[in-house]
Amino acid sequence: MPAEHNQPHGHDHAHDHEHSTLGENDLRVRALETLLTQKGYLDPAAVDRIIETYEVHVGPHNGAKVVARAWADPTFKDWLLKDATAAIASMDYTGRQGEHMVAVPNTPDTHNMVVCTLCSCYPWPVLGLPPVWYKSAAYRSRAVIEPRAVLADFGVTLPPEQNIRVWDSTAEVRYLVLPERPAGTEGWTEAQLAKLVTRDAMIGTGLALNPTLNPLEAA
Repeated sequence: MPAEHNQPHGHDHAHDHEHSTLGENDLRVRALETLLTQKGYLDPAAVDRIIETYEVHVGPHNGAKVVARAWADPTFKDWLLKDATAAIASMDYTGRQGEHMVAVPNTPDTHNMVVCTLCSCYPWPVLGLPPVWYKSAAYRSRAVIEPRAVLADFGVTLPPEQNIRVWDSTAEVRYLVLPERPAGTEGWTEAQLAKLVTRDAMIGTGLALNPTLNPLEAA
């Protein structure tokens, strides 16, 4: 269930240093990966290929194309808001971690923000792999308690009258924020619009790029 918030708000040395910068979950994953590799259950090359798939071939640009189509096509936008899973699948962006999608639109009255308070549930087919900060305990707790302060950390300042609605992603439902379309983009193609859509804007920790500040995005 979403929560609504309106309040303001040598080698060994190098190895040890690297571990000191990793979170507890990262260390556990690395330890498990090392153990499974040593026992022959895991092929590191196969893991690298999976990561490359989601970072290069999937990635946030898929979600950006979905958002751009919704901005340009009112019929598709209606479909996306009513049945995001089907609408996104129609663009061939489907698969594991994207079986049950919900799109939530930002409006002048409400800004949406997504978190997974229990772990790191995330819509891989449209956003790729989750960023490290999305999985951190600090973000998972603060996004619910003080979302306006978290947005400020990302450089986003919203009008005090604009509500912030926080959606808790789960294994059953994953969310895609539909940012507000920037002014001054009338007549732009979907390809041009997609260049204004950032990953953070689709999580809700950012906004779509301002076309007047990013003139090359229209090229």
